[in-house]
Amino acid sequence: MASGGANYRNGTQRNSLKGTTTATDRQLSMNSNPSKAALKNKSLSSVGASSGLRKSSPGSLGGGTAKDDAGVPGRVRVAVRLRPRNAEESVADADFADCVELQPEFKRLKLRKNNWDTDTYEFDEVLTEFASQKRVYEVVAKPVVESVLDGYNGTVMAYGQTGTGKTYTLGRLGEEDTADRGIIVRAMEDILADVSLESDSVSVSYLQLYMESLQDLLDPTNDNISIVEDPKSGDVSLPGATLVEIRDQQSFLELLQLGEAHRYAANTRLNTESSRSHALLMVHVKRSVKGRELAHSSQNGNSTNMAKSLRPTLVRKGKLVVVDLAGSERIDKSGSEGHTLEEAKSINLSLSALGKCINALAENSAHVPVRDSKLTRLLRDSFGGTARTSLVITIGPSPRHRGETTSTIMFGQRAMKVENMLKLKEEFDYKSLARKLDIQLDKLIMEHERKQKAFEEEIERITTDTQNQISEAERNYADAMEKERLKYQKDYMESIKKLEEKWMMNQHKLGERKDQMASTAEEVAELQKLLSKETSLRKAAEEEVNNLKSQLAQLKMSEASANSEILKLRKMLEDEAYRKEKLEGEISMLQTQLLQLSFEADETRRRLDRGGPGKVLGGLDSLISQVRPQVNDSVNEEKASIANLFEQVGLQKILSLLEAEDADVRIHAVKVVANLAAEESNQQKIVEAGGLTSLLLLLGSSEDEMIHRVAAGAIANLAMNETNQELILSEGGIRLLSITAANAEDPQTLRMVAGAIANLCGNDKLQNKLRDEGGIKALLGMVKCGHPDVLAQVARGIANFAKCESRASAQGSKTGRSLLIEDGALPWIVQNANNDASPIRRHIELAVCHLAQHEVNARDMINGSALWELVRISQDCSREDIRTLAHRTLTSSPTFLAELRRLRIDY
Repeated sequence: MASGGANYRNGTQRNSLKGTTTATDRQLSMNSNPSKAALKNKSLSSVGASSGLRKSSPGSLGGGTAKDDAGVPGRVRVAVRLRPRNAEESVADADFADCVELQPEFKRLKLRKNNWDTDTYEFDEVLTEFASQKRVYEVVAKPVVESVLDGYNGTVMAYGQTGTGKTYTLGRLGEEDTADRGIIVRAMEDILADVSLESDSVSVSYLQLYMESLQDLLDPTNDNISIVEDPKSGDVSLPGATLVEIRDQQSFLELLQLGEAHRYAANTRLNTESSRSHALLMVHVKRSVKGRELAHSSQNGNSTNMAKSLRPTLVRKGKLVVVDLAGSERIDKSGSEGHTLEEAKSINLSLSALGKCINALAENSAHVPVRDSKLTRLLRDSFGGTARTSLVITIGPSPRHRGETTSTIMFGQRAMKVENMLKLKEEFDYKSLARKLDIQLDKLIMEHERKQKAFEEEIERITTDTQNQISEAERNYADAMEKERLKYQKDYMESIKKLEEKWMMNQHKLGERKDQMASTAEEVAELQKLLSKETSLRKAAEEEVNNLKSQLAQLKMSEASANSEILKLRKMLEDEAYRKEKLEGEISMLQTQLLQLSFEADETRRRLDRGGPGKVLGGLDSLISQVRPQVNDSVNEEKASIANLFEQVGLQKILSLLEAEDADVRIHAVKVVANLAAEESNQQKIVEAGGLTSLLLLLGSSEDEMIHRVAAGAIANLAMNETNQELILSEGGIRLLSITAANAEDPQTLRMVAGAIANLCGNDKLQNKLRDEGGIKALLGMVKCGHPDVLAQVARGIANFAKCESRASAQGSKTGRSLLIEDGALPWIVQNANNDASPIRRHIELAVCHLAQHEVNARDMINGSALWELVRISQDCSREDIRTLAHRTLTSSPTFLAELRRLRIDY
């Protein structure tokens, strides 16, 4: 990962994408032999300028062609890049000059041994802290990418101390600023721009070497990939690795994000996102090259075209390997412990094996120990093999890390002596020719079948048309005869019907005249009845309308009175709300004043305790007389006195005083043990002598507030060791600490208890047991104290617990919701994510990021308003590493992205 605070500016642009050249006749240019340079206090060989590099070829032998099986020599090129000072170094090293001085115009670096003596080294390229990502790509990786496109193997590798910008140089995606794109993204852009997706192919594998186990970052279940070596050619292949074909840049970026999500990282003193594995990106480029024209010409054009089509395609296969090595680190500086310490040991062993191979190759040794590590086996072709290799070493300016910087520079100097024999990887594509012939044969067969089917269909059509015409003529004749018959029959029936209708009409007229007179009287009487009925109905309707009008008027009057009543009630509610808000403000002010008075009273009580006369004890044996003068010495000589006491009296006698009947003796004894526990060298002795058990018993049996505070502080110091953490849990330490927190009133006692539980929260193995015994509940219960020191320790414990859960989720050992969310910690986390106190805010921001990395927590975090805090952290957090972690978490979570789209928030 990029080191915190690193910000590389844009530099100048050099070179352009290589032009197209003839496939089989490209000549190679090579670097000149390194020239010897006399450097101050050093007798190392420096590398001279390269002699006439073409913009695409790695090297050439005089008059030789690219197909020469013997290959051409090509030295490993080495560039050095300086990282700017980060925020921590700007403060810690403000009074000290950088340990290195760069002279890029001379391609030279000076390393300060002290204020008056320096060592000078020369490299192929020297990149200052102001060099842009584009500049780094063009001078380090672009020549290698062009060679891969020409059919050679190529390697780009970053080496350096942890936190010096290796991952920033290689793997930066540039999502926020395209100028920050690293070598991997820019290399794929050039490859996709130069290949033809119709005839060429680009495929990618993404792996990590973690604890000597080769794992697939695109398929985490595939975590033990075997390395296969060809006994004849010595080529290394990985048959079990996932190989994904790339069609566009976006799909490649999504693969990189998927792989980065599965890569192991840890928070150390030197780097908050320290890579714990070596990452290898393998890009396989397969390109088709047009063959030479046939030497003879034929009079028959068809024969010439057939000969050309039957000529097999020439295929060039190049492989680009980009290696992001995990940073070397010193344990005393990185603070690694537990599992992180084992990771650091594995990283340093593999880098040591690589250094041995580089030394052997630089010295032309008969034996190169490539089988000492899987890393050296994977890089067998990159150093002393057939690949064109470019190495960028990254260093930092801090004089505190001069030793690591010197080691990195010497590694680069030795690598510059390694010579590779570059070989062109090309072959004839007989499979493609066979596919073409099969396709052509299928086309001819289909054409013949089509013509045969068309002929048969034409014969069948003519036969069908003839039969249809005969049938049509017969139907037309039958229809004409039928129409004539129906016509005559219809005319006859119509004549008969007309005569019958006339006779019936005459009969009806006679009957109607008789009935008309009788029906007229009945109709008049019926109409009179209907008129009377309609008159009565109309009167009833008018009365009903009048009633409804009166009811409507009454309803309007009731509505007006109700509206006025509602307005009065609303005004009363507003007055009540205003008075309630005023009262709450007064209550909050009184609580603040009460808390201040409590703090002042505690401070006054502590001053009185320190200034008051000590209680004079008598009647104790000679052992107590030895202890008390040692404890009552001045503060400036406290550690020396305790060390002398430890040597003179002995640890067992000091621990025995924890059970003394006199309260002052117990207080002095527990203070001595607490001060001894503050030294890491004494912690194991205290535990072996039963001191941890005695402290836990004292914590549970004593009711003295000062004993509780000092004993909790001693337990917190001992809880920094992983072995002691398991012992504390096995002896019921969490339960005792929880009871002490529930009964304590002194903020300093609560701070000590919270610190002890926070240390236990950082152990992956104790998560469930810690929660089951009430550790999380105890932490959350202490927030009611409100003291900033107590809240800082609570926030640290929650951050440690969330980080362990995130790591367990990434490794697949945890699948359910976060235990913090189940215990109700999320509302407090959201409430304090933007706390004014920097220690509280920093730990809470880390906890929010770690909780959000597990997709199963996303819905709870959205419902608990934690999504808004995560968005704020990704934009406004003062620490770049936390901002980057929050941004990557947001963009990698489908649930968060869906919620932001639903709320129409562009991110």
